[in-house]
Amino acid sequence: MVLRRWAAAMAGVSLLAACAAPPPEPVPPPTADRAADARLEPGAAVSTMALEPGDAAAALSSFVESCPRLLARDDASGLTRAEDWRTACDAARVWPAASARDFFAGYFESVEVAGGDGFLTGYFEPQIAGVRDRTPGFDVPVYAMPADLVRQPGYAGEGRAPLGRVAEDGGFVPYHERAGIVSGALDGKAEVIGWAADPIDFFFLQIQGSGQLRAPDGSVMRIGYAGQNGREYVAIGRILRERGVFQPGEATMQGIVDWLRANPAEADEVMNANKSWVFFRELTGDGPLGALDVPVRPHASVAADPRFVPLGAPVVIDAADDEADGIWIAQDTGGAIKGANRLDTFWGAGDRAKAIAGGMSSDAAITLLLPRGTLARLRAGDR
Repeated sequence: MVLRRWAAAMAGVSLLAACAAPPPEPVPPPTADRAADARLEPGAAVSTMALEPGDAAAALSSFVESCPRLLARDDASGLTRAEDWRTACDAARVWPAASARDFFAGYFESVEVAGGDGFLTGYFEPQIAGVRDRTPGFDVPVYAMPADLVRQPGYAGEGRAPLGRVAEDGGFVPYHERAGIVSGALDGKAEVIGWAADPIDFFFLQIQGSGQLRAPDGSVMRIGYAGQNGREYVAIGRILRERGVFQPGEATMQGIVDWLRANPAEADEVMNANKSWVFFRELTGDGPLGALDVPVRPHASVAADPRFVPLGAPVVIDAADDEADGIWIAQDTGGAIKGANRLDTFWGAGDRAKAIAGGMSSDAAITLLLPRGTLARLRAGDR
C-alpha cells in the first residue's frame, strides 16, 4: 500500500502510495466517477512511442506478475473485463524480455482518459533505524493490526462499512486517532512487531506505507501496510503552507522533515493533525507489496486511482521531469492519488530513490494502454 501504497488508505500509503512531494497545484477533481464514464480518446500507436528497451523489459516483468490479479478481479474503472486481458497475459508469460517493446505494440492500444493531462509525484521504500525487540533508544511502537479495529456491524449505508471499534457500552465509535495512539491508547492492546528509534522517521514511513527497520547490527526487517485506523489522512505539508511556513510548491518531504526537527515544540501537534495511523505486517519477499499484493519495482510500478486505471494495466508517461518518462505498470494505490491522471511513481530504496521521489512533482501526459479492441467495444456501448 500495500506500499503507499498505505497509499490505499491515504492514503498511502501506495496502498505503497502516499506522496513524497505534494503538488503545487493539484489536478482538478474528475467530473466522472470512473474512467468508463469519462471522455475517452484514442492515443498514438504504441509502436510509435519512444519506449526504452530496459524500461519495456521491466514493465513486461511487472505485467506478468500482475496478470493473475487482472484475470481474477473486477475492474473498478469499468474499462475492461477479465477476459480482455487473457490473450495478452498468455503471450506475456513466454515473451522474450529483449523484444518487450514489440509485445506492448502488438497487444495494446493507447487511450487518453479525460484528455490525458496529469500530475506525478514519487514514493520510495524508506529505511529507518529500528529493531524487533525494544531496547534503549528504540521506543516508537510499530503496531500490527489491532483485533478491536472492525467495520461497523449491521451497516446499511452506501459503500463499505466504516472502520471503528465497539465501545464498552456496545456502541460503535471511531477508532483511536494518531494523538491517542501516540499517547498509549493501544498499550497492551495490539501486537508490536518492532520498535523505531525516531518518531519523525516513522511518521514518514507510515506515509510511504512500507519500509525497512535497520538494527544497529545491520539486520533488516521489511514491513508493509496491513491496515489503517479509518481516520482521515491530512497532508501536513498543506497545514504548514496554510500557516505560512511554506509557499506553494515548497513543501517537499525533506523540507517538512527539516522544519519538524527544527521546531520540536510544534512537531507533535503538527503530526497529530494527521489523524490517520497505519498498521504494519512483516514482509518476507524481495520487495514491498503494492495494492495487487505483488512486489512493486523501481521505475516500473506506479500507484494510480483504480477507478480510472485498471490495476495491472500499463501506462505511458511523458513528463516535464524526464526522469519519469517511459512505461509503467499500475500496481499500487494511495489515498492522495485520486483522479484520471494522477500517478505516484515508485523509485525503490536508498538515498538516490529518496532524493528522486522527494523531488518528483511534475506535470505529465498520461496514456493508458488497454488490450486491443477495448475502446471500440466501449464506444459500441458494450460494457
